[in-house]
Amino acid sequence: MKILIFEYISSGGFNKQELPESLADEGRLMLQALLDNFTTIKDMELTVMLDSRLADSINTAGINTVIIGPDHNSEEEFVRLASHCDAVWPIAPEFDGLLQTLCRTVESMGKLLLTSPPDMVAITGNKFYTWQHLNQQSIATVPTRLFDGVNYAPGEWIIKPVDGAGCADSYLIIDQQDFDLMSVRNGQYIIQPHITGKKTSLSCLFKQGQGWLLCANLQHFSIIDKQYHLSEITVNYPGDLRLYRDIVENIARALPELWGYVGIDLIETPEHILVLEINPRLTTSFTGIYEATGINVAEAVLQLLNGQPALRATNNQSITIRVK
Repeated sequence: MKILIFEYISSGGFNKQELPESLADEGRLMLQALLDNFTTIKDMELTVMLDSRLADSINTAGINTVIIGPDHNSEEEFVRLASHCDAVWPIAPEFDGLLQTLCRTVESMGKLLLTSPPDMVAITGNKFYTWQHLNQQSIATVPTRLFDGVNYAPGEWIIKPVDGAGCADSYLIIDQQDFDLMSVRNGQYIIQPHITGKKTSLSCLFKQGQGWLLCANLQHFSIIDKQYHLSEITVNYPGDLRLYRDIVENIARALPELWGYVGIDLIETPEHILVLEINPRLTTSFTGIYEATGINVAEAVLQLLNGQPALRATNNQSITIRVK
């Protein structure tokens, strides 16, 4: 099988502008981990696009590597390379419709898409649409409203882009002054109550209304200048996974078109486990799964093409992923 791997940030999506440092660090981690997964699988011919500024930071030995410089048209190069492959695995932020556009391009070319289809990315990549679907299915989630037209109410709130990735451009609101400053920003935002609690994530596989939990992860954040910053993730965090399996199964039934690897962010309080968002793509937690559990996610995703994944954990340890 010939597969094109494209991680938007590190594969040339920003080749004509400055690389966003935090996204580039996480993108590079995900790309390297995915390539490492694939190199253990037989009968794979991999092609990867790589931003010229990161050429020395990714190990692509034995992989067909196409270096993307500032003079390249990365979109045209993506289409050209995809046309020579059987399947494509795109990884990209949801903002500006980046991931959805890539997925739709792959589908329009008649190539195998190794992620969720574009219509599902359109829902899960939009935090308000995600809340609507989960709420309609009575899945416990964080109350969410569109920010436009909302009046300030006393309390602490989080305002974030409706299609934001990670914590980018998300702000903690604690008073009327904070609220007024956000009111003049351009773009579409949502507002949610600021709920304190343990912040966990689930690494999962999905296919046709079925879900498989790979591991649970603990996310560590700091708050700087009223913004959350992810500092590290404990992958395969020890605990009772039975607490989460019902959540995975309920989400699988609510969003049956989810396919492949998906990350689910949660907030846990003593009373509830609330779904915060669903990421229809590789997440930073993915980078520690193989070392923590021995599960090869790339191999498991390929198994979904013909049936169910054979998830055989050969290890059980926690791995810490540090994020700049």
